[in-house]
Amino acid sequence: MTKASGAFEVEVKPVSGEGESPARMSLTKSFTGDFVGTSTGQMMAGGNEATGARVYVALETITGALNGKQGSFIVTHRGTMTKDGQDLSIIIVPDSGTGALSGISGTMDIQNVDGNHSYTIDYSLPEG
Repeated sequence: MTKASGAFEVEVKPVSGEGESPARMSLTKSFTGDFVGTSTGQMMAGGNEATGARVYVALETITGALNGKQGSFIVTHRGTMTKDGQDLSIIIVPDSGTGALSGISGTMDIQNVDGNHSYTIDYSLPEG
């Protein structure tokens, strides 16, 4: 596996109607670091106010240069949060890569510390 890391800016805009549950949002990101590029996506989120449980799912198309290799790929997000902690899984969709990223597989991790977002991508590409 090859590792890539850096920072990103994110813009989240609601697209669901008032009171609609789960809530729907559009995502736009701009990445710097080992991956330079942008992404667009859609997210759905919901929760239980009484218990503090939260959940979100998202699909995101990421386009740019990953360690100098130009192309795009799709990731799927699944995140949950309870009073005991959180669990986040972001997977590169197999066979979703284009250009020099064809055949990419792997995972992505994101961090949000005091409003500063960072990412780590662990990935592999076919030989050749």
